[in-house]
Amino acid sequence: MSLHPPAKRPVFARHAASLIVLRTGPSEPEVLMGLRGAGHRFMPNRLVFPGGSVDRGDALLPAATEPRDDVLAAVGRAARPRLARALIAAAARELEEETGLTLGTPPRLDTIEYLCRAVTPPESAMRFNARFLVVDAAATQGTLGGSGELEAVRFYPLAEALALDLALVTREVLERLQAWLALPDAQRRARARLDVFKKRRWREE
Repeated sequence: MSLHPPAKRPVFARHAASLIVLRTGPSEPEVLMGLRGAGHRFMPNRLVFPGGSVDRGDALLPAATEPRDDVLAAVGRAARPRLARALIAAAARELEEETGLTLGTPPRLDTIEYLCRAVTPPESAMRFNARFLVVDAAATQGTLGGSGELEAVRFYPLAEALALDLALVTREVLERLQAWLALPDAQRRARARLDVFKKRRWREE
């Protein structure tokens, strides 16, 4: 009889997407975030961007416009084409469900930009392979509300958000967002290097 406990099977990292809604504030950019409730299994009581796992129907979710080719290509660095489109559609769907804001009905997916990817560490009990996408608040419609999954949803100035007790990945993504905002539009779209936060450090995709 073995004296060693059986090795734990690695937890599969579920495909997910988060959408960073960005607007120009009085003194600096602001991002839409909300607090996950204490009852959530993943990141309870943490300030996060709206987002969630890909649903089966997201690949065929109706859209007023399809994602841009450069965004599909960026998401597609680590996803097949059908999944890449589903991830972008999931970000739009989750935005509406969690905040009440939409990108139109049906949504305009060509308004969405790609920022980066992050994978929950292997030892975590619940894991996500999350793509972080960006949209200008001017492309959104509706009134903040949503399903109640996120509490205290509002726009946070970047400095205020970074001064809070954030999860490591959220802080890292916000800092990546600051660097991305410093680039000209053309350079953002033509990036050859794409970053993934994996095993608690940034790597090139």
